[in-house]
Amino acid sequence: MPTAMFAAGVASAIQAAGWVAALVLAALAQGLLRRLRRARRALSGLRQSTEQLHNRDEHLKLALWASGEHFWDYDLRRRKLHWMHVDELAPATAEITIVAHDNIDPRIHRSDLSQVVRSLHDHVEGRTAVFVSEHRMDLYGDHKWLWVRVRGRVVERDADGRPLRVAGTARDISAHRRADAERRIAIEVLHSMSEAVAVLDRNFRFISVNPAFSRITGYDEQEVLGKPLQMLERDPQANEQPPQMLQALRTGNHWRGELWKRRKDGQEILCHVRHNVVRDLDGRRSFHVEVLEDITEQKRAEQELRYLANYDTLTSLPNRALASERLARAIVRARSQNLQVAVLFLDLDRFKNINDSLGHPAGDRVLRATAERVQQAVGPQHTVARLSGDEFTVILEDVPSVEAAEQVAREVLTAFDLPLRLDERREVAISPSIGISLYPHHALLPTELLKHADTAMYQAKAAGRRTYQVYSAQMDEQTRHRATLANTLRKISFDEELKLVYQPRYSLIDHRVIGVEALLRWDSAEFGPIDPAEFIPLAEETGLILQIGEWVLRQACLTLRSWREHGMENLCIAVNVSAIQLQRGNLPGVLARVLAETGIRPGQLELELTESAIMSDVSSNAAVLRACRNLGIRLAIDDFGTGYSSLAYLKRLPLTTLKIDREFIRDLTVDPDDEAITSAIIAMGHSLSLTVVAEGVENQGQLAFLHQNGCDEIQGHLVAPALEPEACLRFLQQAVLPRTPPAHHVS
Repeated sequence: MPTAMFAAGVASAIQAAGWVAALVLAALAQGLLRRLRRARRALSGLRQSTEQLHNRDEHLKLALWASGEHFWDYDLRRRKLHWMHVDELAPATAEITIVAHDNIDPRIHRSDLSQVVRSLHDHVEGRTAVFVSEHRMDLYGDHKWLWVRVRGRVVERDADGRPLRVAGTARDISAHRRADAERRIAIEVLHSMSEAVAVLDRNFRFISVNPAFSRITGYDEQEVLGKPLQMLERDPQANEQPPQMLQALRTGNHWRGELWKRRKDGQEILCHVRHNVVRDLDGRRSFHVEVLEDITEQKRAEQELRYLANYDTLTSLPNRALASERLARAIVRARSQNLQVAVLFLDLDRFKNINDSLGHPAGDRVLRATAERVQQAVGPQHTVARLSGDEFTVILEDVPSVEAAEQVAREVLTAFDLPLRLDERREVAISPSIGISLYPHHALLPTELLKHADTAMYQAKAAGRRTYQVYSAQMDEQTRHRATLANTLRKISFDEELKLVYQPRYSLIDHRVIGVEALLRWDSAEFGPIDPAEFIPLAEETGLILQIGEWVLRQACLTLRSWREHGMENLCIAVNVSAIQLQRGNLPGVLARVLAETGIRPGQLELELTESAIMSDVSSNAAVLRACRNLGIRLAIDDFGTGYSSLAYLKRLPLTTLKIDREFIRDLTVDPDDEAITSAIIAMGHSLSLTVVAEGVENQGQLAFLHQNGCDEIQGHLVAPALEPEACLRFLQQAVLPRTPPAHHVS
């Protein structure tokens, strides 16, 4: 049984061992389970830590992306920079990416580097709590300088407290700097603007104004802040802005126009206004900006320019431009209504004499008085304009006939029956010559109508002045004839077609013929005899009078020399000289040359000049006349009394002879006025020590009056008409010193 017992013992032992093993295994399993749980917990913590790190990384990315900041960490000991920022160049749909840079030196603009180093040094040394700097940097290595604002602090020190690292953030402020610069520029511009600028709230109350506002309106900024814009209006009690502006602002954000404003001192000024509405992002009105420009003086200047462009400043009448415009409108109306328009062209007779003798101020007063006379004569319903100089025009609308236009012309002439008063002591007798043309009979265009009226006016002057003429086509033929004559005169041989005739002068003192006057004639091979009144003005206009005048002087002196060979030793010969010869002909030189060539004594030659010729340029002409007088030549003023000589000038001229115009001699025995004028001229001539000669003496009654009043010499048909050289010589030889002038013509 020992075996059984052994076996049982063994089995019992094995059974006991199994329990031990089981216990061991259980213990091992529990330990493993605990390790597994710890590992699981560790893995969970690691997973949680990783997730937290990921979240922090994402938060950092978001923070950097959202803030636009750059993070930097600078190792002061190793002088190395760690730079971290979001990749701004990545596509918008891409994941946010952090870009980090290590071991790079900060690329700071050299102009800003010293300031940055100084600020960093102040912070590291403890003089500032925070390192702050604004400077330019090449942030991305693309060689573009950007403005950045950098902030940082010391984040690590050694055991002795010395700084080791500085960290912080940086922000790109380039846009902010540009905006700030633009804002400063805008403020400076606003303050330097010449226009007034006012910022208003949505209720049109002042928020701010610039300095120009105070200068233009007179209100300081403190006087207007919070006040309504209506305080600048003409009617400050008005409750609303101008309706035209409000209407525009209801449909848009802008309005501009011209408004009258009232300054602080009550003066009204015209302003050009620009009004703009500034709205919030949601479209609601936020405030208003109004810009005011004072254009009062500008408008006044524009009005003056318009006035100067359309009106004559001397007479205040419309000028040529406005007259042409009104005439064009009148023709348009007349064409549509089947009416007539008349143009009266006026030119003052001998007006130049007034300017030359009395001076231009007196001439201006005459023009103003003329403008008033004409306007009063035609009435305010018709346009009176001054074209230039002493030329005026009248535009008559709705004229029933040419007779009606002529009646107006007669009324204008009648208006000048009385002299024009220059001042309290002086009056001037003057009259116009008038030309008339009618639409549509004479022309259809304004320019042609004026041209034809001008042509008719010249015909009125040719007809004796102080009259009117109605245009006709024949007048154009006469104008063409004058042009043909002028052209012919240029081509003729003086010796073949020009000649001189001579009219004797008789001395009432010596009772004998003492001289002759040389008179020019033109016997054209093409046109026959031409009146001197027709061709001499043409010679003056073309300048041929200089050549003709020298030819006349030479021919007269040659004739006198030939007569001297026939016993006429002491005769004096008079030659007419024009204003052009005085002004442009070197007259003293011509006279000296002619006298030397012909051998005539200077005292035998007398020059006759009209008042207008002498007075055209008194100072210059006086010098020429003195030079002529120094040669020994006698000087006579011709047609005296028809011009406007100033006696103050007349007595200073080296004259020797005064000739009374035939206009005063003609009616001596029938017109007391002519008798009074003639006797006064004789007395005045003698007071100036001048020899007085009467022209146009034709009867014994005239001779008796002149002899009784002490006239020195006479000339006219009572003595003899103008004679050919041979006939004149025979007359001179037969005239044996009569005691009284001959009573009949001598041929």
